Amino acid sequence: MQQLYRVILPVLILIGFAGKVSGQQKTEPLLSGNFTNNRFEQFVKQIESNTPYRFFYNPGDVDSLTVNLQVTNQPLRVILRQLFEGSRLFFAIDPNQRVYITLDRPIQTELPIGYFRGGSSDNDSTANAYLTLGTKKRAESESKIYEVGKRTNPIRPGRSTIAGSVRNVSSGEPIVGAAVYIENPRVGTVTDQFGYYSITLPRGRHDLKLRSIGMKDTRRRVILYADGKLDVEMEDDVIALKEVVIEAEKDVNVSGMQMGQQRVDIKTIRQVPTALGEADLLRVILTLPGVKSVGESSTGLNVRGGATDQNLILYNDAPIYNTSHLFGFFSAFNPDVIKSAELYKSGIPSRFGGRLSSVLDVQTRDGNKKKLVGSGGIGLLTGRLTLEGPLIKEKTSFIIGGRSTYSDWLLKQLPNSSFNNSRASFYDLNLHVTHDVNEKNTLYLTGYLSKDNFRLNSDTTYQYQNQTATLKWKHIVNNKLYSVFTGSYSGYKYSVSSEKNPVNAYQLNFALSQSQVKADFNYFPSNQHAVDFGISSTYYKLSPGNFQPRGRESLILPDVVPSEQGIENAVYIGDKFDITDQLSISGGLRYSAYTYLGAKSVFQYAPGLPRTVNTITDTLTYGNNQAIQTYHGPEYRLSLRYALSRTASIKASFNRMRQYIQMLSNTTVIAPTDIWKLSDPNIKPQIGDQYALGFYRNNRTNTIETSVEVYYKTMQNLLDYRSGAVLFLNQHIETDVVNAQGKAYGIEFLVKKTTGKLNGWLSYTYARTLLRTNGLNNTEIINQGAYYPSNYDKPHDFTMIGNYKINRRFSLSLNFTYSTGRPITLPVSKYTLDGAQRLLYSERNQYRIPDYYRADFAMNIEGNHKVKKLAHSFWTIAIYNLTGRRNVYSVYFKSENGFINGYKLSIFGQPIPSVTYNFRF
Repeated sequence: MQQLYRVILPVLILIGFAGKVSGQQKTEPLLSGNFTNNRFEQFVKQIESNTPYRFFYNPGDVDSLTVNLQVTNQPLRVILRQLFEGSRLFFAIDPNQRVYITLDRPIQTELPIGYFRGGSSDNDSTANAYLTLGTKKRAESESKIYEVGKRTNPIRPGRSTIAGSVRNVSSGEPIVGAAVYIENPRVGTVTDQFGYYSITLPRGRHDLKLRSIGMKDTRRRVILYADGKLDVEMEDDVIALKEVVIEAEKDVNVSGMQMGQQRVDIKTIRQVPTALGEADLLRVILTLPGVKSVGESSTGLNVRGGATDQNLILYNDAPIYNTSHLFGFFSAFNPDVIKSAELYKSGIPSRFGGRLSSVLDVQTRDGNKKKLVGSGGIGLLTGRLTLEGPLIKEKTSFIIGGRSTYSDWLLKQLPNSSFNNSRASFYDLNLHVTHDVNEKNTLYLTGYLSKDNFRLNSDTTYQYQNQTATLKWKHIVNNKLYSVFTGSYSGYKYSVSSEKNPVNAYQLNFALSQSQVKADFNYFPSNQHAVDFGISSTYYKLSPGNFQPRGRESLILPDVVPSEQGIENAVYIGDKFDITDQLSISGGLRYSAYTYLGAKSVFQYAPGLPRTVNTITDTLTYGNNQAIQTYHGPEYRLSLRYALSRTASIKASFNRMRQYIQMLSNTTVIAPTDIWKLSDPNIKPQIGDQYALGFYRNNRTNTIETSVEVYYKTMQNLLDYRSGAVLFLNQHIETDVVNAQGKAYGIEFLVKKTTGKLNGWLSYTYARTLLRTNGLNNTEIINQGAYYPSNYDKPHDFTMIGNYKINRRFSLSLNFTYSTGRPITLPVSKYTLDGAQRLLYSERNQYRIPDYYRADFAMNIEGNHKVKKLAHSFWTIAIYNLTGRRNVYSVYFKSENGFINGYKLSIFGQPIPSVTYNFRF
């Protein structure tokens, strides 16, 4: 085909330029004149009336161009070069004095030198530009002029709003974060989680441009008469190796209001190597600055000094209470159904509430609306399969995905014979359905179910499961206002059972459920002004513990901790306003009120004395749904951004958060048997205030992002535990917890390269998290009332993520992470009392386990890129813990032969290779 073009194109050029005389060059006329406030059309008419030049151009490209020039005896090409300087217009003059005006790309009026001698090559940019011009035509949609609003003649002065959805042309899925803008005047916006945008422009002609990561840039020529709708479809972009460029939102870290925010898409998730080979959202989140975990195989997040229960993890607006599978080796999120995830560490939007430290908002894909497709993968321990397609073409789509494990074979390979009979398994199912009722109404239905079952070196069996369901109704009121009504349910429960010895057989159950209804509204009065507001109501119900005999022969006595319930209501409003091009401000207020409900018996304690069983003075009994205790208060949100230049800005933020549900755990990681507790008359809600300041700068045309953020956080009404605290089946848990206050501060550095064959990021965090208890005597005071490190205080944390694309089929990834060891409390001496040897422990968390570091490597090998094939596939070969370092997970002590010996426990003490086969069809 290329050979045919090389024959045809020269013939066409020769016919078009038949007036050219070989070896003779026409003399260029010299022009003089005074052009003041002339429209370009007027300028052209004057030139054409006095010279042999003839102009060819699209009027829409030059309708905003005004000519103000005074010239004396100048060639036309000099005049046009001066006129178009700083714009996106190009010109070309052929030998017959025909002038071609084009936008964004110049045209060639002659074949390149040496063309017929084979002097051109694939690397000859001139030849390539010419061939591109000859072989590619602009899409009909880009050349067509779209009329928006009811047509008027003439066009009325003023401004109107264009709104609509941006979707993928091949799948029909909405595109999140696509930039929608015009160049002159510079006005733009980005699409939200539904792919929806709203932009207010002066009435008249506009060249509306769209950019998005992984999509081809496109534009729409519009004539805006009044408010109207314009939906746009974008194509997937196959990026050449030399130009891996992320265009959309490439300066959002500088120009955007949000600070402490990180957005991760599925492409990034798949590049980061993980243990056992499966792409893992939470492992990628843990590589970001300010985000830590307490050790290997933990998916619990500690964000800017917060505990794991202080993170609101949403899956299509429904909270997930346990985010781990298989001892923490896998996260709860199937990578094949995830569209994107946004982590908010500071400046948290007012629409979110209920947690102190962070919000992780995970969104699923809507499913292909055009055709039935599928994807999946097979690894050493897990397999997954996802199907998606239209139920009603162009109207209703679905996506359903499932994962399961077959890990028992690996447990049987353990060298310790006592573990050979262990078993472990999990599965999860995801379903998402999207239905477009009409242009103004869309319904979304999401369901999620997961279950884990394991037994290690004992007859005790652990089971836990998550359940969520979400129903959304999005209604577009008009171009400037739309609403989303949401109803959601989240459930988490676990059970621990043993039946090896029928006499001692038992089963312990715990259950937590949360139901929520909310209404969110988004209003766009102008491009400089955006308001969101809403109301929500959340109902909590807990069954803290139900201990029952298992089987008729069991002699276990039943023990049940009474259930709890509470309701949290909130109303919020947020406002973003661009005061000037340099200064923007975003403010918000969320007011939440929480009520602890009966039926419940509440213990009363003697005032001025520590809470113990012996200081209980009375018991108050409340009826079903009777209000027992109410807490309420404002939650402030404020953010500022000042642009120092187009590539640099400073930002500041403050937010106050309230949390009415908290986790009780005497371990440092999320465990299946953790207990959740509602605030009540004896346990107050947690309150946190965070101040943050950041500097952001992009270099080399926004291809390298750098940022520095500092923060300071105070926390009230935190819980810590007395020595020897009993958390399970405790009828008066407030006697074993102590009230604490905390402070956290730190600085975070991030350097991120987004383009080229080599890309990735470097992050470094210095952070401290300190606690101090408030009590009445030594039983309630830890470390004499001084600050001590929290269990997740790890001052230094460094991460490097590097990806190198060899070609379109082969890419390599190398990750490195280092962090300070977490704090522990160690025995510092021993003594003998009543003939028994005892230990004397240090102050709380005075020592640390050894520092942690690990390197991982992965190679992705894609199949050929033929369009027509049964299935497209690629392999991922990874090595986790490349150096085989035995990172210490914990330290424990055992009494052996009259001596107390200490041991270090490692989860992975050697390299862990994995191979995963992934496919899509």
